[in-house]
Amino acid sequence: MKSHKKEIITVAILMAAAVAIFAGILKPEATQTKKCSLIYIPKIRDNTNDFWTSVISGCKMAAEEYESDLEILAPDKEENIEEQNKLLKKAIEQKPDAILFSPSSMDASDELLKEAKEKGIRITYIDSYTKEELQDLTVATDNVNAGRMLGEYARKLIDKDSKIAIVSHVKGVSTAVEREQGFREGLGDYADNIVDIVYCNSLYEKSYELAQELMRKYPDLELIAGMNEYSAVGVGRAVSDAGAKDKIAVVGVDCSQEAINLMEMGVYKGIIVQKAFRMGYIGVEETIHMLNGDAVEKNIDSGCELVTPENMYNSDIERLIFPFS
Repeated sequence: MKSHKKEIITVAILMAAAVAIFAGILKPEATQTKKCSLIYIPKIRDNTNDFWTSVISGCKMAAEEYESDLEILAPDKEENIEEQNKLLKKAIEQKPDAILFSPSSMDASDELLKEAKEKGIRITYIDSYTKEELQDLTVATDNVNAGRMLGEYARKLIDKDSKIAIVSHVKGVSTAVEREQGFREGLGDYADNIVDIVYCNSLYEKSYELAQELMRKYPDLELIAGMNEYSAVGVGRAVSDAGAKDKIAVVGVDCSQEAINLMEMGVYKGIIVQKAFRMGYIGVEETIHMLNGDAVEKNIDSGCELVTPENMYNSDIERLIFPFS
């Protein structure tokens, strides 16, 4: 009897040990071992822009949940590279554990970023990157794929003779370059129909004026693509005010309440929506994991979705376009 009891106890202990080992395999160890100091420098802080508002909100939530310090330093205009570099210099002087950075130029910040690395500050890119790989990790939309998705959808709205124009944001920045590349790939042979590409420097008013000029210059224009929220919304306003929504199809990248209104009005025919909140959250989360010695992926695609009038009120899409509802 005693022997039988002993066997039962031994089996129970072995089973408990197996469960503990199995649980250890399935459940990751707690990552954070220290409070981290982080500084995030986006391209702009603009309460009228839902994309950057969502990215920053995601960063803040992750920092709060991981009990880390996060400071936001941002220029007042997206094309203000000089101001962004002044803020980057200020951030380096504060010696945080990591600087999260959304570069507005492919190379204008390289020397400062190298200085940061020399001082032991880790670098995370969010949304965009530089030509030289100076970062420890990047969290961003796959912008070539986003542009390709937009181009493939736009192709269905036009025919082989349709004239197309692009209103992009800041010339030379990685997001603009890659979205245009992907858009042309998605259009296929229809890419030959692109008659003009202009840049609004991420200003709603300039995008509006450029779209008006394009409509005057090309009276038979049939599609305009806006490559970020500023450019797409400006184009949408111009096409709407011109009463041309049934003549000119508007497609774009990035979502806002105004973009949704323009889609409901029949102006927007399709938009690529980035997962902006997720981008910011993962950027901070993975940076904290890295600072605590965990292995992290160097390049993380935060994802995007095509939103059209047909799917905009599907439950999954609603959660994406109304993230704070």
